[in-house]
Amino acid sequence: MADTDDIQQAKYYHHDVPQTNATFALKGAGSLDWGMQNRLARVFRPSSGRTVMLAIDHGYFLGPTTGLERPDVDIVPLLGEIDALFCTRGILRSVIPAASAVPVVLRASGGPSILRELSNEEIAVDMEDALRLNTCGVGVQLFVGTENESKTIHNMTRLVDAGLRYGVPVLGVTAVGKDMVRDARYFRLATRIAAELGAQMVKTYYVDEGFETITAACPVPIVMAGGKKLPELEALTMAHRAVQQGAAGVDMGRNIFQSEAPLAMLKAVNATVHDNLPPAQALELFETLRHAQA
Repeated sequence: MADTDDIQQAKYYHHDVPQTNATFALKGAGSLDWGMQNRLARVFRPSSGRTVMLAIDHGYFLGPTTGLERPDVDIVPLLGEIDALFCTRGILRSVIPAASAVPVVLRASGGPSILRELSNEEIAVDMEDALRLNTCGVGVQLFVGTENESKTIHNMTRLVDAGLRYGVPVLGVTAVGKDMVRDARYFRLATRIAAELGAQMVKTYYVDEGFETITAACPVPIVMAGGKKLPELEALTMAHRAVQQGAAGVDMGRNIFQSEAPLAMLKAVNATVHDNLPPAQALELFETLRHAQA
C-alpha cells in the first residue's frame, strides 16, 4: 500500500507532462552543445533572435581612431544599451568594468597595422585566454580573394577547433580589400566559406542589390557590419533593410561612436533592429533623444 505522503506528492512529478528541452532558436544552432548555445543566446536576444553589437575593435590596426580616443569616457556609458560588445582583450582588461554584464565577443586576429598589408593576420588570442575573460565568442578576419586568403581561413578553422573543444562560438568577419568588388556575388562566396568551415556566426557588409541572397545562402546567422560613418538616416536605413532581408542583427561601430549623439543613435538602432521601427521613425526617435540629451 502506497504511503499517504507519496500519494499527496505524486502531483508534483507531473507524469502527464512530457519533458522538453528546447534548443535556442537561432539559425544553424540546433545541433550545437549546450554551452555554445548558451553563449549565443547571450549575444542574440532570445525575444527577437537578433543582436545589436557595438564594435570598438578598430584600434587593433588603426590606433586611437576618432571616437575611440578614450573608450572609458565614450564607450562605457553605452554598455547598457547593447546586446554584445566586440572588442580587443587589451581594451576589455584595461577599460571595461568587470561588473559589466554585457556579453563580449573578442577580437582574436591581428598583426599588421594600417601602414602594412592588412590581410597578413595571425591568431592573436589563445582560446584559453578568451575563456579566462569569460567571453561569449571570438571574432577572426577572413580575407577571401587576397594573397593571404588561405592563411586567414586557416586562422579561423584553428579557432573553430578550439571553440568546439571549449564551447565558444566563432564569428567569421569577411574583410574586403580596397580594390575588391563589394557585391552580392563576392559576399555570398565569402560568407558561405566561413560557414562551411565552421564559423557559428558571420559578419559581413550590406549591399543594395541581392543582400537577401547572401543571408539565404549562409546557414548561420549573418550580422551586418556598419562600415564607414554615414548620415544617421542612411545608417538606420541600412540597418533596417539588412534585418528585413534576413540579417540577425548589426555590429556597428563608427556609425555609433562617431555620431554626434552616440547614445541616441544606439537607441534608434535598437528600435530598428529589435522592434522593426522604419528608418524615418527611427530618425525621429534619434532627433528627439538627441535634443533631450542636449
